[in-house]
Amino acid sequence: MAKYLLLKHYSGAPAAANDVPMERWTPDEVTAHVRFMEDFAARLETTGEYVDSQALSPDGMWVRYDGEGRPPVTDGPFPETKDLIAGWMVIDVETQERAVELAGELSAAPGAGGRPIHEWLEVRPFLTGPPTITE
Repeated sequence: MAKYLLLKHYSGAPAAANDVPMERWTPDEVTAHVRFMEDFAARLETTGEYVDSQALSPDGMWVRYDGEGRPPVTDGPFPETKDLIAGWMVIDVETQERAVELAGELSAAPGAGGRPIHEWLEVRPFLTGPPTITE
């Protein structure tokens, strides 16, 4: 089994077929989208392929170590991830092909008008060991 991160993007990926921003969806459309995501995760729980998922708030901050004392915090400028990453799901599957298959299914979550979004999802395998460095 290998773990993969499925990243859902607000923007930055190629445009989805149903490219209406979520803030313009009706409450029923948002509910249907969330229900799809929950049902998808529940189905993967039964196959043992689901690990975890989270939607991300658009709020955030930068924090870093800056010597002794309170670390500096700022609310921007942000890298692309604050504006782009809407949420994520971690799956644990046998093959990369299965990860791609599941990402394709997840891409069909409903959006505006109840039509599938057909959004692009970023599929990233977890690093399973330290990278090999050659000189």
